[in-house]
Parts: sequence; C-alpha cells; structure tokens
Amino acid sequence: MTLHRFLAGLAAVLAGLILASPAAAAGALASTALQAAPTATGVETEVTRTALVLTMLAIVPAFIVTTTSFLRIVIVLAMVRHAFGMPQTPPNIVLTSLALFMTAFLMGPTLDQVNRDGLSPFMDGRVSMSQAMDGAAGPMKEFMLQHTRERDIEMVYTIARAPLPETAADLELLKLIPAFIMNELRVAFTIGFVVLLPFLLIDLVVSSILLSLGMMMVPPQTISLPIKVLMFILIDGWSLIMEGLLGSFG
Repeated sequence: MTLHRFLAGLAAVLAGLILASPAAAAGALASTALQAAPTATGVETEVTRTALVLTMLAIVPAFIVTTTSFLRIVIVLAMVRHAFGMPQTPPNIVLTSLALFMTAFLMGPTLDQVNRDGLSPFMDGRVSMSQAMDGAAGPMKEFMLQHTRERDIEMVYTIARAPLPETAADLELLKLIPAFIMNELRVAFTIGFVVLLPFLLIDLVVSSILLSLGMMMVPPQTISLPIKVLMFILIDGWSLIMEGLLGSFG
C-alpha cells in the first residue's frame, strides 16, 4: 500500500512540475515522501526510486528539445535539406541522430554536472527528490542563461504579469525555458537565412538561363539540383555547417 500511495503522489508531483511552480511540485513531493516514509522498507525505497526515474523518462524528450542545443541544430539541418529542394533527403532519422550526437557533444560538461549534482546522489539515496531537482536545475539554468537575451526574459515575465527577479538565481525555469526557446529559434532562422542565400542564387541563375534559351518547359529544379549538390561537396558544406553551429554556442 505504501508503494501505491507513493506512485499516486508521484503523478501529482509530475503534474506540478509541468503545470505549477517548482515550489508547489517540491511541496507535493515532500508530502508524498512523508506519507510513504513510516513503513517503507529498503526494497520498497529502491523500487519507488526506480519507478520515479522511469516515469520521469517519459518527459525527458520534451526537456531535451526545449532546454538543450538540440532545437537550434535540428532546425538548421532541416533548413539545409529544404535549401536543396529534397524534402526527404537526408531522412529525418539521419538529421535527428546527427542533431542528438552534436547535442551530446555540446552539452557534455553540463550533463556531467547534472549527473554529478542531481541524478547520481538521488539514485544512491543520498539526497531527496527536491534536492536532486535543485542540483540538476542549476547547470541547466546556467547553460540557458548564457544563450538567452534579457529582452526575451523580460517579455516572458511581462506576459506572465510577474515581477522580474532581482538576480539570475531567482529566475524560474518555467519562465526561462520559453525565453530560451525563442532565442534558439531566432538564432536558428538567422543561420538558416545565411545558408539559403547561395542556393537561392543558383536557382535564380538557372531559371534565367533556361528562360533566355527558351526552355520554359524544363523545370529549373532538374538542372539546379545537381549544381547545388556539386557546390556543396566542393566546399565541404557539411563540415562548414557543423563548425558554424558549434561556433554559434561560443
């Protein structure tokens, strides 16, 4: 019964993490832990801890997309693909996998700190869930603050009709994350615009040549696609894209 009460309370905690403030989620967690503590055995504690981690894995993809460098990388890669005029090449799985590995490379130090300060102590039973959340949130917040404009943060707080915090440490994750996402979208579209310009120029030149030759029935894409691919290969385009993306994170 203790396990059932803990898992029932866990649902309330996760709902609080998504819809309410971190303080409310921590309060719900503390209440649940107090209810389960009097009769919990060592085995039950380990089982509930594992169940909690497995349950939180369901929302991990959303956090990977919204709180890491993945968003910027995958948008730029998708825009490169559309610049070629080949909406299915490379396939989505290839672009997503490349974005994930680049994200793991970029976020390695931050994720190591999250594991050291939050996940490992919690799995070893040395800290409570609320302490683990605080330890894991710190490195992620620091990373997002480095890549978020103050203007975006002010806009989010204005929309929420909440006063701006006095220090960066007082920023709420639920308000920092939307500001971070907006900045990532802005940077990704800026990089994408620069990438699209050469391909647009090739399309215009090919269309003009075909029109001047009277070959109006020939689709420009048929001629411009091989030229785009050849140009991209000659300049080692994928390496340039990767270097530009990595450099955009400083």
